[in-house]
Amino acid sequence: MNPINKQQRMIYPFSALIGQETLQLGLLLHAVNPRLGGLLIRGEKGTAKSTAVRALVQLLPDITVVSDCPYHCDPLNFDKACKQCRSRKQQLSIATMPVPLVDLPVSATEDRVVGSIDFEQAIKGGHMAFSPGLLGEANRGIIYIDEVNLLDDHIVDVLLSTAGCGINAVEREGISFSHPAEFILVGTMNPEEGDLRPQLLDRFALCVDVQGIVDRQARVAIMKRREEFELDPAGFCARFAVEQKLLRARIKQAQQILPQVHLPQALYRYIGQLCSEAFAAGLRGDIVLSKAAKTLAAWRDHLEVTRKDIDDMAPLVLAHRLRQPPEENQTPQTEQQPEKQQEQGEPEKQNRKPPSDPQENSKSSDQRETSRQEGENSGSGAKPSTEVVFAVGKPFAVTRITYKQDRKARRGSGRRSRTQTDSSMGRYVKSTGRRERNDFAIDATIRAAAPFQISRSSPGVAIAIETADIREKIREKRIGNFILFVVDASGSMGARQRMIETKGAILSLLLDAYQKRDRVGMIAFKEDHAEVILPPTNSVELAQKRLAELPIGGKTPLTAGIGKAYEVVMQHQKRSPHMRPIVVLLSDGRANVALNGGKPLAEAYQTAEMLRDELEAKCLVVDTEKKGLLSFGLAQELARHLGGECYTIDQLRADNLAGLVRGALLS
Repeated sequence: MNPINKQQRMIYPFSALIGQETLQLGLLLHAVNPRLGGLLIRGEKGTAKSTAVRALVQLLPDITVVSDCPYHCDPLNFDKACKQCRSRKQQLSIATMPVPLVDLPVSATEDRVVGSIDFEQAIKGGHMAFSPGLLGEANRGIIYIDEVNLLDDHIVDVLLSTAGCGINAVEREGISFSHPAEFILVGTMNPEEGDLRPQLLDRFALCVDVQGIVDRQARVAIMKRREEFELDPAGFCARFAVEQKLLRARIKQAQQILPQVHLPQALYRYIGQLCSEAFAAGLRGDIVLSKAAKTLAAWRDHLEVTRKDIDDMAPLVLAHRLRQPPEENQTPQTEQQPEKQQEQGEPEKQNRKPPSDPQENSKSSDQRETSRQEGENSGSGAKPSTEVVFAVGKPFAVTRITYKQDRKARRGSGRRSRTQTDSSMGRYVKSTGRRERNDFAIDATIRAAAPFQISRSSPGVAIAIETADIREKIREKRIGNFILFVVDASGSMGARQRMIETKGAILSLLLDAYQKRDRVGMIAFKEDHAEVILPPTNSVELAQKRLAELPIGGKTPLTAGIGKAYEVVMQHQKRSPHMRPIVVLLSDGRANVALNGGKPLAEAYQTAEMLRDELEAKCLVVDTEKKGLLSFGLAQELARHLGGECYTIDQLRADNLAGLVRGALLS
């Protein structure tokens, strides 16, 4: 057998890692049982995530392959071989090679991942042929995705689906082809840069949360080892050769005894109890925990799973599946106090002569709200505070929210807005000239070449196709949107439970966004600052928690709220340019805090115009001001500077807010 020559480079030894035992265990278990389902590694940068994954390959023994097979088929196991290898099993050339490690870049297209039509064979040979992708190259190896949370969702769907069944099936452009694709899927991510969709997160079997090393002695030891490796890689690897050899032998032994490991019936019930107490959705957690416990038992060299095996694996299996227990939203007693205070203060407010400056009125109104709440707290002996926490209103069914189709080609996945896409996903609607995207439109190409066949007639060629005839597909698909709520959390929002209705509406839209694959974020502004209380997400549980904890009170820094919205939208457009943003600002339009020494309203209007002119974001202002004798229409003026539309507080009701957003999206 002739080994396949591949360029080797020195890789930091797996056994030389310090302080990441849980991460190492997760990788070793996948080396023992590649069908376990994939490992997600979450943690900040510089915590040896990539180093550990690349080092794992050095522990895996070389594999025997069919030398000229692009899928590295095992010549000793034709049940899992590709069609070509099964058809010529008697004339196979055998070789050995290291376990393949495939780095999947964030920019990878679907064609590059799953494979596509071989255009050269299609045009020159006149028949369809399949060109393998990264899934074919990774068969019997490892696919490593750094920053998996930044990968397009539909690519992650394909990867996880293939990892689950071990076969890559391709049905497109007249091709019906399948090949083996068994691999260890390892993804790393930094949670600060966004999370995976919950249903994709659940498809990873295990999840390890990696943290930086705090112990000083361990940090010093890591630095010294790294310096030694960089100065003399060969000598450093030789120091750990014995440990590496022992790990290889242990992996091989665990692989051999894994099929014999038994899980007692009583422990099946225990696994079900653990997953039920964790409120894990579905049954994937139960199934994975049983597999992981068997694999750990094999790693520990015993043939029967123990309760300790399950307890040790439960954190890795359930870490990303834990959910909050269902709770009924109960309105706390404190939430009714602002309404009562507002009703008692209204007669005095209505009989008062309105100030000549609306901005001055805004300031005095907030001061009265603050003094009322401080007085109440002082009377009860409590510490003075201007904040009240309101409950989340009852969610409701949201009517259909859609964008009209734009002309810009966008990427991504979702179920909301129809758009043209430059990927190979979507419905084929028409064709165009070749754009080097390898999305071959056979029908259009043949139609373009048909009129010239008489002049191009050639013996043995059914149809002569030239480069000028080649057409590619234009596709349409549905994608998600990004809705950013900017909420006035100052003291005036406590009147008549307006904040309860606002929270309920936002949660309801988020539930709808989860179904449509939208992303939703939330900013709150009060006192002298604005903060992102809900980063762009699809997580209903996280949204409900953040909304429930949002306090109300203090002054109104409108400029800070709009400025923070500008930052969030700009960052999100850079990361996800395929998602069209809409900013929903819920405020009465008042401002009494200046950030740069000017007049508060003037600063807010200037910031609003910057958002309008520099970002491709639609804006919608929902006026939360209580209409009466002292209505100043500041929200309408704010909407004009934002270039959006304004609606009254009456239209904020449950079934109307979704309609307002829908109208803004369709305009």
